[in-house]
Amino acid sequence: MRIKQLSIFIENQSGTLIKVLELMKRSNIQMIACTIADTAEYGIFRIICSEPDRACAALKEAGVAVAISEVFAIEMTDRPGGAADAVKAFSDAGIGITYMYAFLLDGKGIMIIRTDETEKARELIKSQGLPYLCEKDFVR
Repeated sequence: MRIKQLSIFIENQSGTLIKVLELMKRSNIQMIACTIADTAEYGIFRIICSEPDRACAALKEAGVAVAISEVFAIEMTDRPGGAADAVKAFSDAGIGITYMYAFLLDGKGIMIIRTDETEKARELIKSQGLPYLCEKDFVR
């Protein structure tokens, strides 16, 4: 039910992002989705990719600071309010969302959700019948 996401710590200076992207390219690892959150000194480049374990190993070997975390990928309805409905289910259950981002995959809206309450989130997804994706759904 959960999928692996890479969090890559990169300095806020020219050339650091391309180093990571070129490494992913040379490793023939397909990026599915990504987002960057930044501070004054560094950015956190979060990636959903086709082979997260292999990507993590390649990045570490290249001296890049990277961590793997587990997130949930919820499929949203393709209509206005789909994101609100998905987040409301978590909110109504008292589950805090640490961060989220969304993208399209094969014409479907996908919301990535990170929470510190993974067991409670897993139970919510099951009990509410929320459509979700697994890691195998991201292999290309």
